[in-house]
Amino acid sequence: MQYGLVFIGCVLVIDALVGDKGVLQMLKTRQKAQSLYQAVAVAQTKNARLRDQIKRFKEDPAALEDAARRDLGLIKPGEKLFIIRDAPPADERPGGTPPDSK
Repeated sequence: MQYGLVFIGCVLVIDALVGDKGVLQMLKTRQKAQSLYQAVAVAQTKNARLRDQIKRFKEDPAALEDAARRDLGLIKPGEKLFIIRDAPPADERPGGTPPDSK
């Protein structure tokens, strides 16, 4: 009889720890909720920044022009576009001289 009670007690404790509504499941749920709260906070910060950017674009034509130039590569009529590329070092160019031979 005593062993039966101990066995039933052990089963109840194990079920309380790992069952569907057990402590481990509760801890996992809290951790998931915390990560969701953090994701919401990040999204709210991003939304606030985007709202500020929209407000600037509506109120300041220069800000809109700067964004178009930067993001879309647009230029005004009459402006000239110069594309500057980095040249490889002299020792990597064909016919180039290594720096030690000077």
